[in-house]
Amino acid sequence: MPLLSIITVTYNAERFLERTIQSLLANQPGDEVEYLIIDGNSKDRTLDIVRNYETHVSHWISEPDRGLYDAMNKGQQLATGDFVWFLNAGDEMHDASTLFNLLNQLRNNPADVYYSDALFVDDTGKPLGLRSKITPHTLPHNLNWRDMAMGMKVCHQAFIARRTLSPPFLVDNLSADVDWEIRCLKTASKIVWLDFVLCKYLVGGLSVQQHRKSLTDRFKVLADHFGTATAVWNHVKIVARAVRFRFFG
Repeated sequence: MPLLSIITVTYNAERFLERTIQSLLANQPGDEVEYLIIDGNSKDRTLDIVRNYETHVSHWISEPDRGLYDAMNKGQQLATGDFVWFLNAGDEMHDASTLFNLLNQLRNNPADVYYSDALFVDDTGKPLGLRSKITPHTLPHNLNWRDMAMGMKVCHQAFIARRTLSPPFLVDNLSADVDWEIRCLKTASKIVWLDFVLCKYLVGGLSVQQHRKSLTDRFKVLADHFGTATAVWNHVKIVARAVRFRFFG
């Protein structure tokens, strides 16, 4: 069995998929790593790109789905590695040493969850800055699930979980990744902060494209885990924090 399953979800991703695959190949994955591509029946050249790199893909499927999180559930179900890591089309490993450093941690510092910072990039690949520096989301080095009371503390692409404790995603909730991280953290016995950056995260995803629904869905997730009254109060604090960060940094 592989140690790590890397899962890429795609849909009409011809502009960005090759960027993700090339970052994997630059890290020279060996037998300890499997790579899965879960496609939602793309109509552009996405599948041509998959076929061009097919020898480097452990398994891929292309079929209609119910959206991003349905596809991510399919990826988890197909994965056989001890750990799962989601790098979707356009996301990349941070540099050519990332996988080497990560596998060393998985082998020698056993835990249930590993996390780090993420470098935000635009659609041209231009770096925009570390998430912990250019957003109000500071990154604690001793993370627990209660740190998520005000939302996504760790970028999903910088969060790796043991597959056996990784729950299914909520299919119809745009903040399903927040819920997934909280549930992983709740069941984890050991959580490890990595002192290197795991990924480059392509900004402008689904939650940005459907911002209002994403905020409503986030409230539902936080109310479910922390209670409605706490979620209401924390959303007041979230707004105040965002205003303070925007004007005072």
